[in-house]
Amino acid sequence: MSQPRKLHIKSYGCQMNVYDAQRMVDTLAGEGFVETASADDADLVILNTCHIREKASEKVYSELGRLRVAKDEAARDGRVMNIVVAGCVAQAEGHEIIRRAPVVDVVVGPQSYHHLPQLLAEAKANGRALETEFPVEDKFGFLAPPSPQAIRARGISSFVTVQEGCDKFCTFCVVPYTRGAEVSRPVAKIVDDVKRLADNGVREITLIGQNVNAYHGEGPDGRPWPLGSLLRHLAKIPGIVRLRYSTSHPRDVDDTLIEAHRDLKELMPFVHLPVQSGSDRVLAAMNRKHTADDYRRVIDRFRDARQDIAFSSDFIVGFPAEREEDFCATLALVRQIGYAGAYSFKYSPRPGTPAADMRETVSAEEMDERLVRLQELIDSQQSAFNRAAIGLTVDVLFERPARNPGQIVGRTAYLQPAHVFASPDIIGEVLPVTIESLERYSLLGTLATPLHMRPASSAHSPMTPLQTTVGA
Repeated sequence: MSQPRKLHIKSYGCQMNVYDAQRMVDTLAGEGFVETASADDADLVILNTCHIREKASEKVYSELGRLRVAKDEAARDGRVMNIVVAGCVAQAEGHEIIRRAPVVDVVVGPQSYHHLPQLLAEAKANGRALETEFPVEDKFGFLAPPSPQAIRARGISSFVTVQEGCDKFCTFCVVPYTRGAEVSRPVAKIVDDVKRLADNGVREITLIGQNVNAYHGEGPDGRPWPLGSLLRHLAKIPGIVRLRYSTSHPRDVDDTLIEAHRDLKELMPFVHLPVQSGSDRVLAAMNRKHTADDYRRVIDRFRDARQDIAFSSDFIVGFPAEREEDFCATLALVRQIGYAGAYSFKYSPRPGTPAADMRETVSAEEMDERLVRLQELIDSQQSAFNRAAIGLTVDVLFERPARNPGQIVGRTAYLQPAHVFASPDIIGEVLPVTIESLERYSLLGTLATPLHMRPASSAHSPMTPLQTTVGA
């Protein structure tokens, strides 16, 4: 019997890439590959790239330089190491990667991962393989069902892709060019995936897409279903106790989604809703197609439907021509909304995007100074939000043993890590926890109900609302 071949995948960037990496593992398992944590002893190394973050291409080429040494060492030991560049950088710069990095055997974009076995065979026969054509109908072709063993190994939470691509064309973003137009999966296929996951121990599903709330997949009635209707359908699947979704666009928040948050106990009251800037002038330059007041009104609609809802967001600092008054408008919006957390970045141009050609840039010193001010404000709000949990009893979905012996870690409805001392048999259950203290970003507490007294249906208990106001 032949030895299994070792596969190492390094993913950069978004949740979609994490999900794509899992699917590549599933696809290649049929070719005899098993995962390894080290690239050095791998037979196949895949860099699953993201074009959103700063200096994305440079990071890829730097990693390829290190892998070239590892590939040479493998050859001296009589082993063959294949290297694949996948993801959005591969889609945007495939031919350039082939030109600059002879160490790479295969370049494949994000819609063609199911072609990896064929591409690897082509590379073995011809020396190189480059996949550049991605038909729309092929976008979800790589979604082969994972094995039950793979599902159970990944734990009790899972991503499920429902939508891919973007039609918004924000001037700073490459996603419409690397992931293509918005396409949604049919409801029936998503339901099949979620049922399979639930049958194998998954309790929490996060629906993902570049613009997940632009979802418009075909429903069982033959009509396009919005995200809110899909969530209602998934909430009925036995075993699924929590639903989430990411990432949303303010323009695509419709009444069905608001009503789903009002009605579904399974839908967590935590929404990631990127705004990018609080300045209408900057938002117009970004082609966001909403104003700061539009965003505030969307937030108000969520809060009117569910008072315990909390938010995270994305912010770009130093977009071309951002003035001090524009940045102050961003700070004002953050103070007014109050976030449980947020991601903030300095602007960096992406080749091929309209913003890359904008001339009136912001100095690196100004960007650094503004980013520090914004992150200090966001950190203070996140700390206040976490401190507000002390003394409350909140529901926690337990996921795995913690690093400290005897502790089990789970997450609250707001994705806060929560640690308790308990036996591992609580993993996969939702149990009330009384929060006693805070250690950095983690909550520490004790089970509110002794294990021998908890009901058999505790895995389906509703969450305990966390009523708090983040500091304005």
